Amino acid sequence: MKKVYANAAEALDGVLFDGMLIAAGGFGLCGIPELLIAAIRDAGTKDLTIASNNAGVDDFGLGVLLQTKQVKKMMSSYVGENAEFMRQYLSGELELEFNPQGTLAERMRAGGSGIPGFYTRTGVGTVIAEGKEHKDFNGETYILEEGIFADLSIVKAWKADTTGNLVFRKTSRNFNPPAAMCGKVCIVEVEEIVEPGELDPDNIHLPGVYVHRIVQGEHEKRIEQRTTRKKEDA
Repeated sequence: MKKVYANAAEALDGVLFDGMLIAAGGFGLCGIPELLIAAIRDAGTKDLTIASNNAGVDDFGLGVLLQTKQVKKMMSSYVGENAEFMRQYLSGELELEFNPQGTLAERMRAGGSGIPGFYTRTGVGTVIAEGKEHKDFNGETYILEEGIFADLSIVKAWKADTTGNLVFRKTSRNFNPPAAMCGKVCIVEVEEIVEPGELDPDNIHLPGVYVHRIVQGEHEKRIEQRTTRKKEDA
């Protein structure tokens, strides 16, 4: 089965449709599938619901899909750093479903494991719990959260072999594995593709059984917030 594609647009061919649910990996601007995001923008697919920890910034990451108004709803944990997101949300143009960070990761992992729902104490007594089923276990109240079953997963890894086994680097390992798991189709962009057997089996972070398509490309190493101290006088 062919998994390696020439570019992001080719990898997305036949997969996109209006109104779909996309799970996107990344943490801040680290490990985001920027090539696939740009290809979705260029394809013009609209009314998207996107589950992602962050919403990018105004001119990078998922922010580019917000600029073109292709996103109908975000399911996220942190949506700062994005003025266009704020404008659309406050004007009623964009729906937002807040998720505690661990809950969002577990919802993705649950979907990828075929688990329809789970109970958690996180969010009890807050707006997060409104409208959700409550249940007591051993004297403690929990709320029911549903697993995320996405139409498409878009993620970024450091290395892949041609069968789809993945290795992530540093912080990019955060949301990418659970996001990859929960999509009916998982497309991965990587910095390097190697032949089967070149990756140490003990260091593979996500097995190729979850991965359907792979594309290799150049990526921008952008820093979301750069903080430096003033240079001291000699």
